[in-house]
Amino acid sequence: MDVHADTRAELTGDELVKLLDALSNPQRVRIVASLANGRNYVSQLARDLRMSRPLLHLHLQKLEAAGVVSSVLELSNDGKAMRYFEVTPFVLELSPESIARAARTLSEKKEDE
Repeated sequence: MDVHADTRAELTGDELVKLLDALSNPQRVRIVASLANGRNYVSQLARDLRMSRPLLHLHLQKLEAAGVVSSVLELSNDGKAMRYFEVTPFVLELSPESIARAARTLSEKKEDE
Protein backbone atom coordinates (compact mmCIF):
# COMPACT_ATOMS: atom_id res chain seq x y z
CA MET A 1 0.00 0.00 0.00
CA ASP A 2 1.34 3.40 -0.89
CA VAL A 3 0.57 5.70 2.01
CA HIS A 4 0.25 9.29 0.87
CA ALA A 5 0.80 12.47 2.85
CA ASP A 6 -2.95 12.99 2.42
CA THR A 7 -4.12 10.49 5.03
CA ARG A 8 -7.73 11.00 3.96
CA ALA A 9 -7.18 9.44 0.52
CA GLU A 10 -9.42 6.43 0.05
CA LEU A 11 -7.79 3.06 -0.15
CA THR A 12 -8.42 0.73 -3.03
CA GLY A 13 -10.11 -2.54 -2.21
CA ASP A 14 -6.82 -4.42 -2.46
CA GLU A 15 -5.07 -1.91 -0.18
CA LEU A 16 -7.89 -2.11 2.36
CA VAL A 17 -7.77 -5.91 2.46
CA LYS A 18 -3.97 -5.85 2.85
CA LEU A 19 -4.16 -3.28 5.65
CA LEU A 20 -6.91 -5.08 7.55
CA ASP A 21 -5.08 -8.38 7.15
CA ALA A 22 -1.87 -6.84 8.53
CA LEU A 23 -3.74 -5.45 11.54
CA SER A 24 -5.73 -8.63 12.19
CA ASN A 25 -3.08 -10.11 14.48
CA PRO A 26 -2.82 -9.03 18.14
CA GLN A 27 1.00 -9.12 18.05
CA ARG A 28 1.08 -6.79 15.05
CA VAL A 29 -1.31 -4.41 16.80
CA ARG A 30 1.10 -4.40 19.78
CA ILE A 31 4.00 -3.65 17.44
CA VAL A 32 2.17 -0.68 15.92
CA ALA A 33 1.24 0.55 19.40
CA SER A 34 4.87 0.34 20.52
CA LEU A 35 6.12 2.15 17.41
CA ALA A 36 3.50 4.87 17.88
CA ASN A 37 5.79 6.11 20.68
CA GLY A 38 8.63 6.55 18.21
CA ARG A 39 10.94 4.59 15.98
CA ASN A 40 12.88 1.67 17.37
CA TYR A 41 15.42 -0.88 16.22
CA VAL A 42 14.59 -4.56 15.95
CA SER A 43 16.55 -5.90 18.93
CA GLN A 44 15.15 -3.32 21.35
CA LEU A 45 11.65 -3.73 19.97
CA ALA A 46 11.90 -7.50 20.46
CA ARG A 47 12.96 -6.98 24.08
CA ASP A 48 10.21 -4.43 24.70
CA LEU A 49 7.55 -6.77 23.31
CA ARG A 50 9.10 -9.93 24.76
CA MET A 51 9.10 -11.55 21.36
CA SER A 52 11.78 -13.48 19.52
CA ARG A 53 13.55 -11.55 16.80
CA PRO A 54 12.66 -14.10 14.08
CA LEU A 55 8.94 -13.86 14.94
CA LEU A 56 9.15 -10.07 15.17
CA HIS A 57 10.77 -9.97 11.71
CA LEU A 58 7.87 -11.96 10.24
CA HIS A 59 5.33 -9.57 11.74
CA LEU A 60 7.30 -6.50 10.66
CA GLN A 61 7.54 -7.82 7.09
CA LYS A 62 3.75 -8.15 6.95
CA LEU A 63 3.25 -4.66 8.39
CA GLU A 64 5.82 -3.17 6.01
CA ALA A 65 4.27 -4.87 2.98
CA ALA A 66 0.93 -3.31 3.95
CA GLY A 67 2.51 0.14 4.33
CA VAL A 68 1.82 0.35 8.06
CA VAL A 69 5.50 0.65 9.01
CA SER A 70 8.66 1.60 7.17
CA SER A 71 12.28 0.81 7.91
CA VAL A 72 15.73 2.18 7.37
CA LEU A 73 19.11 0.53 7.88
CA GLU A 74 21.61 2.64 9.81
CA LEU A 75 25.13 2.09 11.11
CA SER A 76 25.76 2.58 14.81
CA ASN A 77 28.87 4.41 16.05
CA ASP A 78 30.65 1.07 16.37
CA GLY A 79 29.78 0.09 12.79
CA LYS A 80 26.97 -2.32 13.60
CA ALA A 81 24.06 -2.37 11.15
CA MET A 82 20.75 -1.58 12.85
CA ARG A 83 17.32 -1.66 11.20
CA TYR A 84 14.98 0.96 12.59
CA PHE A 85 11.22 0.76 12.13
CA GLU A 86 8.62 3.48 12.47
CA VAL A 87 4.89 3.76 11.93
CA THR A 88 3.77 5.28 8.66
CA PRO A 89 1.06 7.82 9.55
CA PHE A 90 -2.38 6.68 8.45
CA VAL A 91 -6.04 7.22 9.22
CA LEU A 92 -8.50 4.41 8.74
CA GLU A 93 -12.18 5.27 8.74
CA LEU A 94 -14.53 2.41 8.01
CA SER A 95 -18.17 2.60 7.16
CA PRO A 96 -20.43 0.41 5.05
CA GLU A 97 -20.21 3.05 2.33
CA SER A 98 -16.40 3.27 2.34
CA ILE A 99 -16.16 -0.53 2.22
CA ALA A 100 -18.61 -0.61 -0.70
CA ARG A 101 -16.50 1.95 -2.60
CA ALA A 102 -13.33 -0.04 -1.92
CA ALA A 103 -15.03 -3.29 -2.95
CA ARG A 104 -15.69 -1.86 -6.40
CA THR A 105 -11.92 -1.59 -6.96
CA LEU A 106 -10.96 -5.11 -5.83
CA SER A 107 -8.82 -7.11 -8.23
CA GLU A 108 -10.28 -10.25 -9.67
CA LYS A 109 -9.51 -13.21 -7.44
CA LYS A 110 -7.35 -15.89 -9.05
CA GLU A 111 -8.33 -19.54 -8.91
CA ASP A 112 -5.43 -20.49 -6.62
CA GLU A 113 -6.30 -17.90 -3.94
